[in-house]
Amino acid sequence: MPERRTDRGRKAEQRGRRSEAWAAVLLVLKGYRILGWRVRTHMGEIDLVARAPGGAVCFVEVKARPGSLTAAEAVGRRQKARIARAAALYLAARPGLAKKGVRFDVVTVVPRRLPRHLRDAWRPDEMI
Repeated sequence: MPERRTDRGRKAEQRGRRSEAWAAVLLVLKGYRILGWRVRTHMGEIDLVARAPGGAVCFVEVKARPGSLTAAEAVGRRQKARIARAAALYLAARPGLAKKGVRFDVVTVVPRRLPRHLRDAWRPDEMI
């Protein structure tokens, strides 16, 4: 029997939550502090917001992929712009949070492999 659309959506949601949990564990083990998980703004959602050991605020996009797709390929231009706008709203509501800098990271999660963290994956000013 073919899989129903709602079943696929539910499985994708579960896979996304699991991948975000793996990404959060990886970051915590690396000394990051998780500030927010699935942070919603009216401009979009940010998977993870974390403070790096050096103090920078990191907006982390988590990508679960069946194969070794590079992080640069996994996050498209429009998605980067949406995340940057959501990050700006997040920071506007928390003045002073970004005193030590802001970064946009990507964590890729591939089955049977450790998650891969790509620091400073892009900068909003480079997207123009």
